[in-house]
Amino acid sequence: MSRVEAAILKAEAEGRSVFVGYLPVGFPDLQTSIDAAIALAQNGVDIIELGPPYSDPVMDGAVIQEATTQALAAGFKTADLFTALRAITAAVDAPVLVMTYWNPVLQYGIDRYADDLLAAGGAGLITPDITPEEAGEWIAASERTGLDRVFLAAPTSSDARLELVVKASTGFVYTVSTMGITGERAELDRAARTLVGRLRAHGATRACVGIGISTAEQIAGVSEYADGAIVGTALVRALRDGGIPALAEVTRNLASGTSSARPVHEN
Repeated sequence: MSRVEAAILKAEAEGRSVFVGYLPVGFPDLQTSIDAAIALAQNGVDIIELGPPYSDPVMDGAVIQEATTQALAAGFKTADLFTALRAITAAVDAPVLVMTYWNPVLQYGIDRYADDLLAAGGAGLITPDITPEEAGEWIAASERTGLDRVFLAAPTSSDARLELVVKASTGFVYTVSTMGITGERAELDRAARTLVGRLRAHGATRACVGIGISTAEQIAGVSEYADGAIVGTALVRALRDGGIPALAEVTRNLASGTSSARPVHEN
């Protein structure tokens, strides 16, 4: 059992959903981003999602793009990701997934990236811009190392696509709540609930919903039908505007939404 799956099962045993919290590495600087990730785990986040800055972030909204641009301008390098992972995983038990676009992994070397990720204490990768059919080398590397591989499913995905994503994913399937880029939304699309149902029908046992979630009430709503909620923009904004104290407060508030009705499905 992977650490990500163990975290989901632990929350489930406690009668709640998991809270996945995203922050970019290196924002506003490397050490603060490390301290911020640790603060997430200390204030209610079950699974940490770290995003290495990337120059062409097609999925990121304005708040996250602004943060990653600042991190790149400050000189972020891929080696800094592994430095951060070592420090975070030494301080807290929450598994850390890396949300990365695929080109940096290719440039670094897929097997080398997997080996260094494992050595630094990372739990796996979330890969938003590569499909299972194109990810053969990564699937092989993840099976060799035991790292989780989290692929994305969207409301527009065909049944054939969902079948592939479910079979290729481990840990959980990243369920995109709505089409478009990341950011807070007043209402989550009803499509998210339908999509999770479709994923279950294709055999998915773990599905976490992301994009647009920014309140404890929204997390509670997602908790009625999914295994967890993924929050990014609201956390990045809190860190930007109020530093780690504000981030900790927002994290605690969001975590209060995880104790809602739990989904019933076959394990």
